[in-house]
Amino acid sequence: MKTTARRIVAGTAGLVLAATPTAASACPDQVVRASGIFGTSAYTYDQAQVPAGARISVRAVYVDQHKTIVTLRVQGLLPNHEYGSHAHQNACGPLATDAGAHFQHVVDPVQPSVDPTYANPRNEIWLDFTTDRRGNGWARSVVRWQFDTRRAGSVVIHDHHTATDPGHAGTAGPRYGCLTVPF
Repeated sequence: MKTTARRIVAGTAGLVLAATPTAASACPDQVVRASGIFGTSAYTYDQAQVPAGARISVRAVYVDQHKTIVTLRVQGLLPNHEYGSHAHQNACGPLATDAGAHFQHVVDPVQPSVDPTYANPRNEIWLDFTTDRRGNGWARSVVRWQFDTRRAGSVVIHDHHTATDPGHAGTAGPRYGCLTVPF
């Protein structure tokens, strides 16, 4: 059974039509989608790195009650560039910091989180990607959990692939772009 409701997500960056989980969020194979154009319906914080007019789409599939698959696709970014990308706690806003920290399934009691016990691709949704010669890229993350009462609110694109070493785990440099996603 696939149950979703539609809503308009509004902000100063524009409008995004997205599927939003309803009370039946535990239904198998529920899909949430969000897409945007940087500079209108998605935020760009550095147009040299994430140009206005570039596109982003995110798809989250909730499989049974124990698995989430998130797919990211981008078009029109810098060619042959390694970007980091993660699900963040809050919706996007005019400031790059508005999205908050990375969403963690099990929250690190020490913030900012740079401990690989918590800042890792099993506890967070990491979507690192490398663009091709046309500036297109994609990533996929599979985690063995689903959101409960706490949900991520956005996907943020960062400067470089995500570090994994202690003291730096989860870091990926400055925030260049953001898409609000109603996980």
